[in-house]
Amino acid sequence: MAKQNVAEQFVDILVRAGVRRLYGVVGDSLNPVVDAIRRTRAIDWIQVRHEETAAFAAGAEAQITGGLAACAGSCGPGNLHLINGLYDAHRSMAPVLALASHIPSSEIGLGYFQETHPDQLFRECSHYSELISNPRQMPRLLHTAIQHAVGRRGVSVVSLPGDIASQPAPEKVAETALVTSRPTVRPGDAEIDALVGMIDAADRVTLFCGSGTAGAHAEVMQFAERIKAPVGHALRGKEWIQYDNPYDVGMSGLLGYGAAYEATHECDLLILLGTDFPYNAFLPDDVRIVQVDVRPEHLGRRSRLDLAVWGDVGETLRCVVPRVRAKSDRRFLDKMLKKHADALEGVVKAYTRKVEKHVPIHPEYVASVIDELADDDAVFTVDTGMCNVWAARYLTPNGRRRIIGSFSHGSMANALPQAVGAQFTDRNRQVISLSGDGGFSMLMGDFLTLVQYDLPVKVIVFNNSSLGMVELEMLVSGIPSYGTTNRNPDFAAVARAAGAHGIRVEKPKQLTGALREAFKHKGPVLVDVVTDPNALSIPPRISADMVTGFALSASKIVLDGGVGRMVQMARSNLRNVPRL
Repeated sequence: MAKQNVAEQFVDILVRAGVRRLYGVVGDSLNPVVDAIRRTRAIDWIQVRHEETAAFAAGAEAQITGGLAACAGSCGPGNLHLINGLYDAHRSMAPVLALASHIPSSEIGLGYFQETHPDQLFRECSHYSELISNPRQMPRLLHTAIQHAVGRRGVSVVSLPGDIASQPAPEKVAETALVTSRPTVRPGDAEIDALVGMIDAADRVTLFCGSGTAGAHAEVMQFAERIKAPVGHALRGKEWIQYDNPYDVGMSGLLGYGAAYEATHECDLLILLGTDFPYNAFLPDDVRIVQVDVRPEHLGRRSRLDLAVWGDVGETLRCVVPRVRAKSDRRFLDKMLKKHADALEGVVKAYTRKVEKHVPIHPEYVASVIDELADDDAVFTVDTGMCNVWAARYLTPNGRRRIIGSFSHGSMANALPQAVGAQFTDRNRQVISLSGDGGFSMLMGDFLTLVQYDLPVKVIVFNNSSLGMVELEMLVSGIPSYGTTNRNPDFAAVARAAGAHGIRVEKPKQLTGALREAFKHKGPVLVDVVTDPNALSIPPRISADMVTGFALSASKIVLDGGVGRMVQMARSNLRNVPRL
């Protein structure tokens, strides 16, 4: 039997760790690894057109499956292109192993062609980034990288020179058991006692939930019922906590709606559950705050805390709920539910009024129709910018749908490449990319990846010929919009030229039929919807000093507009609320 080389051993370990695909672009220093994959049925090489897409796709796959995903880039410029997608995966806590192949080991440090130092470059966007400079470091170094990515939920980077990859692997290396899942973390008894005491002493408690509530929906609902607490959420908590939630008061933050802001400021105890909510200006500074998080480094870095609880949200609530005294006074909860319903009622007409005649098309209306027609288990990938607004306000979670975006890193052009990774996990599951024209055109080349692999992703381009969120930032800060206009082609015609199905929609009455046609089509589809570039309504209370980059430092309501089916949800939650 022929002796394994390092590349073959590398691939075998990835397979044992559950990796089924390696996204990347081939290149000379990667050739030994790509060739090892060619000869291995258990793993596929996914050829993308840009390494940034490879990293975004791997991150999306990891978020969908919960397991380890992988990407690769060749030496120098090749692996440098991974960095933006790796930042996003790391900040999204997606377990991703990145292979950064390297120049010949004998040339490192001598200014060789395409030389960079990837083991240093990726340190800020990874838990672990190391160089294999000797075959004998395998497989221990790769095992360590995998443990970091899976155990700490984030990125690990292994830099591997092409010549080392071709060398014989060490003999008689014992197989090490690999981490494939994380344990639960239970808070200490002292923290549980303190939390129970604070809840029992409070008259008005509000829960504010983030992505750390994934898998804990039932526990949060049981907790809210027991203490009669309104439940708000951050954007990354939307898909996990908004559905089947009779205590829902909406979302706070830049894209906020409803009564979440009021609920977090008018309570006397605010409990942050699994959220690293970045906009501290939206958090109160005059109420008691408790934060529960599985990552201790997140505790207290956004706001002053009266109690920090290190633990999983689900495990913490399973400890707390049986011990906390049940509350019977619903006045605060009912007040917030009514405020929430009133707030939504007040803006819903913004997208329902004369939508059938409004040209260019209201983007709110587009998002609302997508939400109505999409499958109950659809995966939505969402571009940063105005598409975040429409996703936050119109996509209705139900416990089966997924909503993935660059919600922590805030990168443009994430939706299409994330859709690639999401679709590879299940070709039969509906994947819909909500793409802005700016984001789509930035990585448009990887639409060809959909065609090459016949991935049935449905790309909906919100084509307002502008960088809409940037225009909003400029307008709110008193700067005339400049450099934000895009001169776009007919994207549907581009899609057809690439070999996919393309549909262009310019009138509202065409929209529903076009989306139904797209969703029924078996292969990749691009729907180019010409939307209103003026679909930005600035609240009168926002002043110029309220904007720093993407964040607004102070405002209860940020963007006026409709909120889709959330109005019906709010109405249903009011059925048992007495008139106030």
